[in-house]
Amino acid sequence: MIQISDSAKNYFRHLLAQQDIDGLGIRMKAVNVGTPKADCVLEYCETSELAGNEARIDCDGFSVFIDAMSVDWLAQAEVDYQVNTTGGQLTIRAPHIKGSVPGADAPLGDRVQYVLDAEINPQIAAHGGRVRLVEADADGVVLLQFGGGCHGCGMADVTLKQGIEKTLRNHFPEITAVRDATDHASGSNPYFSNKSGASAVG
Repeated sequence: MIQISDSAKNYFRHLLAQQDIDGLGIRMKAVNVGTPKADCVLEYCETSELAGNEARIDCDGFSVFIDAMSVDWLAQAEVDYQVNTTGGQLTIRAPHIKGSVPGADAPLGDRVQYVLDAEINPQIAAHGGRVRLVEADADGVVLLQFGGGCHGCGMADVTLKQGIEKTLRNHFPEITAVRDATDHASGSNPYFSNKSGASAVG
């Protein structure tokens, strides 16, 4: 379970008192889990905003709610607040939130997904895009699908061939092909509407 120090509880009480809303609590959730970009997000929440499946930590006067999908990732997390010369610093140490890099004996799909999450998606996010793994078959063929600003983008093929495929092959020599499974004709908000621009990965 998550450990919240007394100083962190006092800090949360102070913040909640400033909001002056009956029953207001703190919600914690993990984002970008299993990747180097993983982080823990804190936000105010009212009872009506809860899904009902959150884990709950009672803290003498208020509650901290842990998003159900984040419970395992935040296991053994420690929340602390330290006063310093600039006021104070809230720290959250969550040893499991970034997961672990798949080993060389892990399935190719798991290893490709890790690189997509850790390296490629953070780059193409600047163009409002994302890419997900559809399949990595036994012959080393990787099938990807673009979304967001990369869906229907005139530069998607360049991003795939010069950026994503190059990156994946550098990591995994056993990859024989990287293919696009996206129906780009149905893209509604492409970053480039025609072939003018540069690869989003590079």
